[in-house]
Formats: sequence, structure tokens, C-alpha cells
Amino acid sequence: MSEPHWEVYLSGEIHSDWRARIAVAVGERDLPVHLTAPVTDHAASDDVGEAILGKEQSVFWRDHKGAKINAIRTRTLIERADVVVVRFGDKYRQWNAAFDAGYAAAIGTPLIVLHDPDLGHALKEVDGAALAVAETPEQVTEILEYVIRAS
Repeated sequence: MSEPHWEVYLSGEIHSDWRARIAVAVGERDLPVHLTAPVTDHAASDDVGEAILGKEQSVFWRDHKGAKINAIRTRTLIERADVVVVRFGDKYRQWNAAFDAGYAAAIGTPLIVLHDPDLGHALKEVDGAALAVAETPEQVTEILEYVIRAS
């Protein structure tokens, strides 16, 4: 009997290699996991609204257009996911990551939060909604392996 295929959405900061580390570990363990993510090219994500729908006079409407187009991808992939992993880094405010974590929790999708221990206080509410709080991408992969293969 073959293992079920799992959809895992990787949300959050885009300035480190955490997604690649999870992808490598998933491959090494031969886990039946398909990884998805938001658009991680910051400029492409920010510019998509104007690039497709035309130039805006104000930054507000520029961002509004881009955010809505990006939300089509984000909401669809979160809703399809069996598990959502949200990474919070220490260099940038990741309001979008917090929103994704809240959205996943609100629709009942299991949530794994990934961050350094020193962000625990700032993220206590997000951590409270998560089913696991990991400190490394490798721990995330170990959690995935356990929930997929435990008998």
C-alpha cells in the first residue's frame, strides 16, 4: 500500500534558505510531500498588480492590486494544503506570514510555526494557534516524517 501524498505550504520570510533545506530533507527521506509557496521574488510580488492591470497613481492602490492578485495564489494553496508551515525571521516584519498563519488556523489547517527562540514572546499568539513550534527546518521535516509515517 502506498503512502498518501501530502500538500505542504511553506509561508513566511524569503531571505534565507529554509525552504530549500526542507525540500532537500524531504527528498532525502523520500517523503510523499509536494511543497508549495507564495511568490518569493519580492519585486515580482510587489509589482504584479501594475504589471498586469496597469499603473496606479498612489502606492496604496498599487499595493492593493498586487496583494489581491497574490492572495489568489496564497488562499488557494493554503486551502489545498494538508499542513501549513510559517517561518518568521528576525530581520523584517512579516505581517503577511502572520496573516497566513491566522488564515490556516481559522480554516482548521494544521499549522507548524518556525522561528528562533528569541521571537517566542512576540509570536506567542501565533505559537498558541500552532500544533507545533519548531526552531529549525530539519525539525519541521522530522515532524512531517513522523505524522506521515508513524504507525
